[in-house]
Amino acid sequence: MAMDEDEGTLFRRLGGAANVRALADRFYDLMDGDPAYAALRAMHAADLGPMRESLAGFLTAWLAGPRDWFAGRPGICIMSLHRAMAVTPETASQWLDAMRRALADTGADAETADLVWNAFLRMARGMLRDA
Repeated sequence: MAMDEDEGTLFRRLGGAANVRALADRFYDLMDGDPAYAALRAMHAADLGPMRESLAGFLTAWLAGPRDWFAGRPGICIMSLHRAMAVTPETASQWLDAMRRALADTGADAETADLVWNAFLRMARGMLRDA
């Protein structure tokens, strides 16, 4: 997911660890507080703290920042972690909408936001569970 060295990684383009953490936190704030995401929220534990940490770590590594999340979970695939969940078109759409809103709140430039958004689209499609 890294960009050309001249442009920097998406991790750097988003502003580094603090902004990636803010993206994850904003996503969970939206999911937890907006009734439009009720089906998505219902798929998660009452305490979102561990998931906030995990998503921030995953996104950091996935966006070509420090790879601590992967180092702490050797051989783990994010798609495999979600396989047991009933990710439907509805919940995938809710995830995408909350991520779109959270990404917009990061203040990323349009090109960076588009690159991240397109990757989120592919990720959401990949997590849909075959019925």
